Amino acid sequence: MSFDDLLKDLQGQKTIQDDPSQPSLEKLFPASFMRKHSKFSSFQELQEKGNFQADTLQDMDKIAGELLDRHIDRETDFPDWQTMLDTAKREFESGK
Repeated sequence: MSFDDLLKDLQGQKTIQDDPSQPSLEKLFPASFMRKHSKFSSFQELQEKGNFQADTLQDMDKIAGELLDRHIDRETDFPDWQTMLDTAKREFESGK
């Protein structure tokens, strides 16, 4: 376990282990994906613009659906969060 992982674990911030079936938001939404589908360079920037924060897909599930969908519709090429997520998962799995 790296020092950063240990620190996050001790701070209660580590919610999931690296699990291939549950890729991190950073892996699902790399800079190339974000630049292709939005004006942002990172998923973090998209979150900051929308005034929300999530570290995992489980955290994203807790964000109010309609507000998130409107933000995604305004700031990306996607009409809603589910469409963006599905596209990101397909691209991640195909290795794009």
